[in-house]
Amino acid sequence: MNINTKLRLSIMMFLEFFIWSSWFVTMGTFLRSNLLANDQDISFAFSTQSFGAIIAPFVVGLIADRYFHAQRILGVIHILGAGLMYMLYNSADFSGFFPLLLIYMILYMPTLALVNSISFNQMDDPAKEFSGIRVWGTIGWITAGFLISFLSWDSQEGLREGLLRNTWLMAASSSLALGLFSFTLPGTPPQARNTGDFRLSEVLGLDALRLLKHKNYAVFFISSILICIPLAFYYQNTSPFLTEIGLENSTGKMAMGQVSEVVFMLALPIFFYRFGIKKTLMVAMIAWAVRYAFFAFGDADKGVWMLLIGIGLHGICYDFFFVSGQIYTDSHAGAKYKSSAQGLITLATYGVGMLIGFWAAGLISEYYTNEAGTHLWKSIWLIPAGISVLVLLLFTALFKKEQINSHQ
Repeated sequence: MNINTKLRLSIMMFLEFFIWSSWFVTMGTFLRSNLLANDQDISFAFSTQSFGAIIAPFVVGLIADRYFHAQRILGVIHILGAGLMYMLYNSADFSGFFPLLLIYMILYMPTLALVNSISFNQMDDPAKEFSGIRVWGTIGWITAGFLISFLSWDSQEGLREGLLRNTWLMAASSSLALGLFSFTLPGTPPQARNTGDFRLSEVLGLDALRLLKHKNYAVFFISSILICIPLAFYYQNTSPFLTEIGLENSTGKMAMGQVSEVVFMLALPIFFYRFGIKKTLMVAMIAWAVRYAFFAFGDADKGVWMLLIGIGLHGICYDFFFVSGQIYTDSHAGAKYKSSAQGLITLATYGVGMLIGFWAAGLISEYYTNEAGTHLWKSIWLIPAGISVLVLLLFTALFKKEQINSHQ
């Protein structure tokens, strides 16, 4: 891959995740403070991500794998997304906010598979090259989080003044920038054009489901769904949790999790090659359990170190499971179904698993709320910790050691 291509792909990844981080991390706090939403409202809002992810494989399989260049679809989606983000910026209540967010996430979630597909199609050895591109997505996520805290939008004074509303404007402008920039990206033509009779399964991208015939991949797929149940607790509850217990600049501190993600992203190829896919995924699941245990027993005073370590473990939690899972999926997919295969793993993780997780997190958070309106966070966090341990035991027992062939 030449330096010009690498630079363009890196900018693409930076903006893709800058957009998401601009509003996603603080949405729970925004909904509570600006729109006076309750736990179930917040759960519904986060669930829009899952509905988008469930639809994503069909959108990508129908369009990107068959008819249009992936970079052009990416551009159109982000330009439309900029308009929707601006409308969310102007939302006055949850009833007007929710449908706009749902439409946005149905459009946005397929782009996670598209940016991976565009990147993988420029690489000779994804296991070695992908992390160097994907790390810029993490840097984009970090930058948005630090900006929010630097501008004091998430401070106690900022919350009283409703400044978190500005996050949607920041997302709108960056979405427009990526939409226009996408048309300069390397050409990624459709690779699964139909050469025989019309088949609905091929048109919808369902042929990627053939990956599940491989026993190890089926175990990985199921584990991906299950591990995303505790992941949903992190995304939905961490910002409100840190804000409620009085931790200042919580968004900037949460961005430290992505700083660790950068470090572990760069270490991933070494770990991946030395220890293999099974041990890499196991380490990630152990990190999930430890993180939630630290959240359960930490506080904003003497136990703040536990909170910071829990946040810092995000690099291992995310990179060692999700990024290695994307590489693992690519190794099984072959050239013909790269886009729809990436859509399939998006379906398993951000779709089905997190939909269950957001629903569960909303119910559990509401159940463990006392009469004063504050949450019993220790009880809440011990539940995803326990789920993580159970998934680890299931995966360890059923997944057999496998050598990944990264060359396609």
